[in-house]
Amino acid sequence: MKKLVVFSLLAVLFFSVSAFAEIEFYAGDFDPNNPNANGLANENDAIVGGDPYGAATYQNWQHLAANGAIAGLWTNNLSQLTPTGGYWEIRSGISEGNGGTLLASGSGGITNAPTGRSGFGYTEYRNLMYMNVDLPDGTYWYAVVPICTTCAARAFNSNTFGLNQVGTDIPNQAFYNSSFFGANFTNANNEGVFQAFSGGVLAGTPEPSSLIMLGSGLVAAVGVVRRRLYR
Repeated sequence: MKKLVVFSLLAVLFFSVSAFAEIEFYAGDFDPNNPNANGLANENDAIVGGDPYGAATYQNWQHLAANGAIAGLWTNNLSQLTPTGGYWEIRSGISEGNGGTLLASGSGGITNAPTGRSGFGYTEYRNLMYMNVDLPDGTYWYAVVPICTTCAARAFNSNTFGLNQVGTDIPNQAFYNSSFFGANFTNANNEGVFQAFSGGVLAGTPEPSSLIMLGSGLVAAVGVVRRRLYR
């Protein structure tokens, strides 16, 4: 009886976590062997600073509301930063010289996990942030900027040409914004060959904090069951 109850509780947790979020969009891997391999400044640090960022890249994707709320966004950055946090945005209607409409933004914790790729003397890191944003069907742009205002180092969002891409975007409609470098939502191809930036979107529910609460509750429940079974 004890094993059955504990197993059932753990199974609920497992399937809840599994259902949390899936990759709705991934622009693709950085390929350091591509002759046009490059990266564009995507950072807020002691070298390229600003409010809320010194430089940001914006990648578009096609969102389907049926996939659930936007649960996570990430950029893959060739970086020497150890981020202390991050900043993210979701916008609609970006065009040359026009930032469109800011729909949602936030700052907070950010992951900094190596992707296993590198280029130009930099290691590439997956910088992921979590949120919970409901959007109708449509085309949107996202930015995720790693922050370390005390770091005398740089971060560059890798470009990609669609290797291992998931989901749909509009090629050659990535944008770049940086008052530090005098760029006002300009098409990223004006800065080099940047048909798309490596990074992606997670969609689904519930948000991570809900899962943490669920997990804590299940752990507590297991404890209660164990105490009752051992009485």
